[in-house]
Amino acid sequence: MPKTVRIALNRPLRRLFDYTVPEGLALTRGQRVQIPFGRQQLTGLVVEIDSPPPEGIPLKPVTGALESWPALPPETVDLLTWASTYYQHPLGECLFTALPPALRKGRSTEVARERFWIPARSDEPLPANAHRQRALLEWVSEQPAPVSERAIRDAGFTLAQIKALADKGRISHAVPATESTTEASPVAPPRLTPAQQQAAEQLQQGRTGFDACLLYGITGSGKTELYLHYLKHQLQPTDQALVLVPEINLTPQTVARFRHYFGDRVVVWHSALNDGDRLATWLKIRNGEPVVLIGTRSAVLLPFAKLKTIIVDEEHDTSYKQGEGFRYSGRDLAVYRAHLNECPVILGSATPSLESYNNALQGKYRLVKLEQRAKEASPPTLKLLDIRSRPLEGGLSRPALQAIRETLERGEQALVFVNRRGFAPIMMCFDCGHIVECPRCDTRLTYHRRDRAMRCHHCDYQTAATSHCPKCQSDAFKPVGQGTERTEDVLSQSLPNIPIVRVDRDSTQRKGSIQAILERVNSGAPCVLVGTQMLAKGHDFPKVTLVVVVNADGGLFSVDFRAPEQLIQTLLQVSGRAGRAERPGTVLIQTCHSDHPLLKSLCNDHYLRIADRLLGEREANRFPPFRHMAIFRAEADTMEASLGLLDSIKPLAQHPGIETWGPLPAMIARRADRHRAQLILLSENRGRLNATLSGVCQALDQRKLPARLRWMIDVDPQETG
Repeated sequence: MPKTVRIALNRPLRRLFDYTVPEGLALTRGQRVQIPFGRQQLTGLVVEIDSPPPEGIPLKPVTGALESWPALPPETVDLLTWASTYYQHPLGECLFTALPPALRKGRSTEVARERFWIPARSDEPLPANAHRQRALLEWVSEQPAPVSERAIRDAGFTLAQIKALADKGRISHAVPATESTTEASPVAPPRLTPAQQQAAEQLQQGRTGFDACLLYGITGSGKTELYLHYLKHQLQPTDQALVLVPEINLTPQTVARFRHYFGDRVVVWHSALNDGDRLATWLKIRNGEPVVLIGTRSAVLLPFAKLKTIIVDEEHDTSYKQGEGFRYSGRDLAVYRAHLNECPVILGSATPSLESYNNALQGKYRLVKLEQRAKEASPPTLKLLDIRSRPLEGGLSRPALQAIRETLERGEQALVFVNRRGFAPIMMCFDCGHIVECPRCDTRLTYHRRDRAMRCHHCDYQTAATSHCPKCQSDAFKPVGQGTERTEDVLSQSLPNIPIVRVDRDSTQRKGSIQAILERVNSGAPCVLVGTQMLAKGHDFPKVTLVVVVNADGGLFSVDFRAPEQLIQTLLQVSGRAGRAERPGTVLIQTCHSDHPLLKSLCNDHYLRIADRLLGEREANRFPPFRHMAIFRAEADTMEASLGLLDSIKPLAQHPGIETWGPLPAMIARRADRHRAQLILLSENRGRLNATLSGVCQALDQRKLPARLRWMIDVDPQETG
């Protein structure tokens, strides 16, 4: 009998495929192979070796192996196999997520070597109009060493200009100076404050092997310095480490600090890398080079060969949960990966998620506290500013504007937090009451005055803005509410000589824009930052001493049970940008509900006491983490079809110990002309819930559904709407 293997494909199919192994071909688990599939030749991954062949079915042979070694080592295959079962997602798609795009398509693992250039001795003149070629030649001549094509492109030149100079013999290939990519920088670890030193000693007292630790460090306490100190003492010269960050915009700042201490050992992984850079980084990780990888959530899936430490920064951030396709949590997979690798994992945050904090209270994680700010800075003073009956300009009250002026007069900087981009969330006619809504979603269009456009932030629908009501043609058609653009305009008019720097998704779309903004702010000159949650995530602005929160009431009355937790986390994170240096910070929180218990506790208590109360409310209502949750979602051309599908599977989910809610329309019931509904399942027993989910998924896979009717499952959802 020929040997057989089971192969996973990058397809949304919850099954493996059996093939025979040709004589003389040795295969191992995790290896990439080429296989015949129908009339196609596809790339697959070996999952099982010497599996029993199905009876009575002739099998096709594997065409060949793409490498002689496994692309995914055993630990990575085990991790993704577990994740496939836990998140109820097809194994093939989970496994292929750990490969860079080039390898998913069956391409070679060889990386094209980058070319380097130096000036060449040539008398051939350049054309009189070749200004850019002449500028490129001068730039290359000024460099002290051979320069890479990437550096030349980063300097603003093109490949065509490089080729033109090379054809004329004015530049030539060169061998770059050898640089070590494995040795760490000789820089000593950062000096720690007494409070940081105490926390560092607690981190290093962990058990040998797997050890999960929740590091609660208030904003400005120096968690990054603690990470650096820990890695300097924990890592051996041949070890690999993984540092997860929630947002790509945090990567440049974090990378610069880590490279100061670890040199070229630091590499990055995020969605903005091109395919060549992804493959090169992936190979370093797979080949066991002693890298310190800084990456966003997908970095946790990569095939590390010598992983010894994992750090998850801002572990509470919802960006760690994938929102479509393979809906995994990067934070939770990091903990399970540390368990598989028998290595420590540190979850750091100034506002830990209630799930992680509860795990610490239950003894599953060790809790280490860092409750003093670094550099002798004191925590900011939080004040509630009641704006009922107060006139507002761009969402700002007069006391807030006055506080901003006084801050700038002292040579300091201010930050204004507005959690809406655009100019105004609503355009309304004050004669007929018409409000412009998205024709494809159950939402209203946001007015972007800079582009004279009305945009939907859910489906990206866009139309030109008008100055007259499209229904009654009245000119009493005005913006209502405020976004970052409107607040920016008001501040520009009130402070004509002060730079107003807007930071939101619209202003940071261009490559390098966020770095340019951060450099401008860090120069220390007086300015006002206006931005969304992008400003609340880990940035260090030493000269910011005042934070103004335009409206804190959005999360007080949400139907989502996570809204109070997320509101407190956001307010504390954005407040933490104030007073991080020697000057004290002040936070003004504008609200129409200054007597609300949650906001009052924000000003009077520290986060863990608030978290204790929120956990008490969750336990009383039997919400996660005291019960486990999963959501089946359906979308179709009609709401009847979506609800009908969920109604049909509800009996399959009704087992002892399983509670079901719905099916009901989602909070935004129509998005991009698709009608959305959901069925929520809860259980105190994780195993029972997973078994139920698996049974429902198998039943759905066996049905032939209409082409436009889709379903998906979200385990441990971060959004219940």
